[in-house]
Amino acid sequence: MKPKSYRKKASRRPDRLPKPNPLATLVVQNVLAELPKLLAVAVVDVASGTSLAAHTNSPTINPSTAAAYNAEVVKHKLKALTALALQGEAIEDILITLSSQLHLFQLTDKGGQFIYLVVDAGSTSLAMAREVLRSQVGQLEPAAG
Repeated sequence: MKPKSYRKKASRRPDRLPKPNPLATLVVQNVLAELPKLLAVAVVDVASGTSLAAHTNSPTINPSTAAAYNAEVVKHKLKALTALALQGEAIEDILITLSSQLHLFQLTDKGGQFIYLVVDAGSTSLAMAREVLRSQVGQLEPAAG
């Protein structure tokens, strides 16, 4: 009897994790400097759902795990815009309001990456969080030269 698969399965060893992205790491550090009481922040690649850089101040939030799920939210919203034929419209940010937390996604202009931010709803201004993300997201897509 032949085995079901002749292909080798991909290794899931920790030494094969993606290399840190220097631009994403800088953005995470800058957001943390401006919002030191944040709960979590990550820079996420939309296509793969991979966290390119992340930081958490909360033991209950794993931004790298959340990245994959949040990338799916972004992908589905992009599909919805296409299905609705909303020409000239682009997602700037997505806000998910929980009972005690705000989850904010700020997309790059090209839509290939986003910054994911989690803050305490009672102690962080939504306007301030949005402004910090708007000021940082441009660093993820350097100008073509």
